[in-house]
Amino acid sequence: MNPPLGSPRRRHLLLAASAAPVGLLAAGAAGCSQAPANDRRLVFTTLDQALGELDRLTQPEALPPATVWGWGQTLAHCAQSVEYSMTGFPQAKSQVFQRTVGTAAFKVFAWRGRMTHDLGEPIPGAPSLDASNTEEAMDRLKRAVRAFTQWNAPLRPHFAYGELSKSEYEQAHAMHLANHFSAFRQKT
Repeated sequence: MNPPLGSPRRRHLLLAASAAPVGLLAAGAAGCSQAPANDRRLVFTTLDQALGELDRLTQPEALPPATVWGWGQTLAHCAQSVEYSMTGFPQAKSQVFQRTVGTAAFKVFAWRGRMTHDLGEPIPGAPSLDASNTEEAMDRLKRAVRAFTQWNAPLRPHFAYGELSKSEYEQAHAMHLANHFSAFRQKT
């Protein structure tokens, strides 16, 4: 049985149906990409799950062409992202981009429960990724995640998604880490 023509539920369903193609286009415009065939397609809903996988990957092996960065660079990049959510991103997309394309891309990712993006694209304005010491990069990421979970001050807008609540930011970070960690596997 269909909801009545003017009902709030029907309007919501129609709006959701019409917004889906726009959101998918926005996700593509926001730097999203299809995952390579050898991507492990990990899904994390929390940062604790991401840290569990980080602890499991004691001898990570890259899965080309899934990533162009080594493990140390990937960890440093992920740490930067978590740190910038607390301190502020060096460069941001325009407010118009954040409120349209960025918001739509985040909603698509959240709806899918999984992010896909260019795994070799640095955060705009971020310093070069130092990959000389993987252990330091791993420690840095763990420190950043701990600081984020304990953070009680306002969070800074995401450079592409704009304003996010703490739970939305955790979801964004968890999906970001899952996307990057999917490009690596434990050496056998």
